[in-house]
Amino acid sequence: MLKVYGDYRSGNCYKVKLMLHLLGREYQWLPIDILKGETQTAEFLAKNPNGKIPVLELEDGTFLWESNAILNFLADGSEFIPNEPRLRTQMLQWQFFEQYSHEPYVAVARFIQLYQGMPEARREEYEVCHVRGHKAFRVMEQQLQRTPYLVGEQYTLADIALYAYTHVAHEGGFDLSGYPAINAWLERIASHPRHVTMFG
Repeated sequence: MLKVYGDYRSGNCYKVKLMLHLLGREYQWLPIDILKGETQTAEFLAKNPNGKIPVLELEDGTFLWESNAILNFLADGSEFIPNEPRLRTQMLQWQFFEQYSHEPYVAVARFIQLYQGMPEARREEYEVCHVRGHKAFRVMEQQLQRTPYLVGEQYTLADIALYAYTHVAHEGGFDLSGYPAINAWLERIASHPRHVTMFG
């Protein structure tokens, strides 16, 4: 059986959980506490030398890491990866956007507020995260005003990747009330019959 090493509160880990549920795959969840340093132990670093979650352990005992790479592996051949090369590339475009222009700000603001309780030493960084996070939301809003999903008419890995931290952005102090297309998209994603919540 597949094993996922992760933290339920982590958006990056939630991506993998959501993907597995959408595909109807069985898995075992092995909790890892990053605040207790559990990703830095010799045992964990043997699984991922970069010391981050999530990590997917395959049936043959090998390991995959980086959340979006894991998504691409799990969804290979499924409806969540477009067959047409241009659409597939647009899906990758949004996955790269998520890791470079969205997650570093939306997830970090959430970490500072939710995990760390807003220490004064990180307040300036938090405010910068808000400016850049809203820039990312404006980019998403523009696309979602045109199409129901980030890559046209089809629910893809792009949506899974960006849903993970967007749907809990309020936990990082983000007000999404000014993004009607994003809010409609969040409801669309959550309405999938095999959808699972972060703590579900």
